[in-house]
Amino acid sequence: MNLTIHSLLARPLALFWLLVIGLFIFAGIFAPLLSPHDPLTPNLAMKFASFSLDYPLGSDHLGRCILSRLLYGVRTTLFLSMAIVALSLLIALVLGLSAAFFRRAEEWIMRACDAMLSFPSELMFLAIVGMLGPGILNTLIAGIIAKSAWHTRMIYAFALHLKDQNYLLFAQAAKTPLHLILRKHLWRALSLKVILLATMDIGWMVLSLSALSFLGLGVQAPTPEWGVMLSEAKEAMSFNPIQMLPPGMAILLIVLAFNFWGDTLQTLLDPKHSSPKGHS
Repeated sequence: MNLTIHSLLARPLALFWLLVIGLFIFAGIFAPLLSPHDPLTPNLAMKFASFSLDYPLGSDHLGRCILSRLLYGVRTTLFLSMAIVALSLLIALVLGLSAAFFRRAEEWIMRACDAMLSFPSELMFLAIVGMLGPGILNTLIAGIIAKSAWHTRMIYAFALHLKDQNYLLFAQAAKTPLHLILRKHLWRALSLKVILLATMDIGWMVLSLSALSFLGLGVQAPTPEWGVMLSEAKEAMSFNPIQMLPPGMAILLIVLAFNFWGDTLQTLLDPKHSSPKGHS
């Protein structure tokens, strides 16, 4: 593994995007302290207010503070995306490792994954939400189902590759209990691969959640969510287009940050994937 402090310090652009991710997470955790107003309370007297000290990013069509809704939207958009990816990976770890180490389970799990992967993840996500209905819980369930097959397939492939390593073959030959092999040997090698998968998928999930909410199929208004904010702002786009910038830029920045950071991790963990010039 080439993931060291020195290798990270040699990539200042990667550290910048990591800082961006950290700032978003910080803003979401401390949103109640950082927000100048309640994100749900309308104030029609301040409808479409321009930038000011009281409303740093202006207000929307109901007079709600855009900055406050943007900060609370981190919790809905980013934290929900992270929860979906984390829960999907947790399920995939159980299924993928079971398929890799138990021959009886392998056939059933892999055939089920193949059937689910025959549909694009975006289409499956949209179809499941369409069947279950909009809302945060249904979106959470749909996201987990849509991504768990892909994550299971990837972890299964990682586990099969690691399973053939000499130190694991020796542990099996020495009759080491399976739980010790998984905990002491396999997990150490697999954990960074799982982190890489999570990092590269969170950006995709942010885009998918925002798109669903924009279409009215995901998180519902008045919940602060970046896709919902974009959907509401489009109604005023002809005379107040500036309202679309804050949620749009937030989505752009967080997706860029996770995608670039995921690419950097991939380069550090497997230099064969790096470009000839490398990352700056």
